[in-house]
Amino acid sequence: MNRVDQLAGEWKDSGIDRGDLVMLHSSIARVYRRYRALGVRIDVNDLLQSFLRAVGPDGGLLVPAFRYDFADGVPFDMRTSPSSMGALSEAARKASGRHRTGHPFYAFSHFGHRTDELQGRINHDAFGPDSPFSLLHQTGGKVAILDLDDQHSVTFYHYVEQAMNVPYRFKKTFTGQHIDLDGVERTLDFEMLVRDLSAGVVTDVNPMGELLWERGLYHGSRPNEGNGLRTIAAVDLFNATAEIIAEDRASDMLYRIEIPLEAQE
Repeated sequence: MNRVDQLAGEWKDSGIDRGDLVMLHSSIARVYRRYRALGVRIDVNDLLQSFLRAVGPDGGLLVPAFRYDFADGVPFDMRTSPSSMGALSEAARKASGRHRTGHPFYAFSHFGHRTDELQGRINHDAFGPDSPFSLLHQTGGKVAILDLDDQHSVTFYHYVEQAMNVPYRFKKTFTGQHIDLDGVERTLDFEMLVRDLSAGVVTDVNPMGELLWERGLYHGSRPNEGNGLRTIAAVDLFNATAEIIAEDRASDMLYRIEIPLEAQE
């Protein structure tokens, strides 16, 4: 078995099936170390190909190519703006070519026919009904996380929070220069759900992640254990999170309040 097939087999053991649409968050350093200890050298393209092999030709892969400097006045170019989400994310961006969505904060590289409708899409609302998050939810996809805790990976929580109109976050509009896949530059507005800093809201979603493990909704390995990959059906993630919000239990499950010391005096 070659190294790509071996890796793909590991991902299948953690719940990725042929034909799946998968949103992948990743930290890849430990995979390198595990395989190096076995005398096998892998590179970032091996890892990307292994996930594509796992979902197969009838599946699809969404890889975050997030960056946040649009808020600082840096233009976003769908063709060239690099991902800030790590080596696998950047390798996916380069390999995907024109298959990249156009929100300047929450862009995705996408592969496979299950993502065809995203081609060239410039969704102005990061978590709106035309976003990759919505596609994943509405088409029965899965979220996969490699060697990261929920706090540093599961952006899908914010999609649920927006759908549930939570009181501790609000939509904020950012305006800047945007260059599309054909090189056309325009001044555009984009919306993103942000936390209410004035209320001391701090994102803290690891408790929600623990609840997902307790309910048996996560499948696979915890971070830094086994192969490090876990998966969850997007609909299960949505429903469990929406339930917590509807029951007014989001505090200390999805966020906490930290009041600055100067505000306490």
